[in-house]
Amino acid sequence: MMETLQRLSRRQVDTLQAVGRNAVGERGASLISVAGALKVRPPSALDHLTVLEDLGLVARRRGKSRITEKGLTTLREYRRHHRVAETLFGQLGLAPAETCVAAREIDLALSHRTVEEICRAQKHPAECPHGEPIAPCHSPRPAN
Repeated sequence: MMETLQRLSRRQVDTLQAVGRNAVGERGASLISVAGALKVRPPSALDHLTVLEDLGLVARRRGKSRITEKGLTTLREYRRHHRVAETLFGQLGLAPAETCVAAREIDLALSHRTVEEICRAQKHPAECPHGEPIAPCHSPRPAN
């Protein structure tokens, strides 16, 4: 079964992040603010929001969008996938700015299981090349 994160497009993840950044308290983020953050017209932003709502990642009410608990979990998973991938590319010798670009090419395609294996192989890094924290693995490390 495909994980929620793997079902999202890059633009949908960007939309989810835009909702989080542009939310005003409990009221949420306006369509105009999300569209502006994405640099698209409101109808295009609405298309992405509708998919996120159908997946249970965003709730819309009175023209405002809020991230649901499932959406917050998905964003945390995305950050972990991205930062683990960045760290992998950093170990291969890429500069920090290049690690981010390379990670964006694969981070949505990685399963949670694959991210866990990469993390183990990297000896559980605490932070990415940019100094951002990496959440610990979900499963215990196998004993040697």
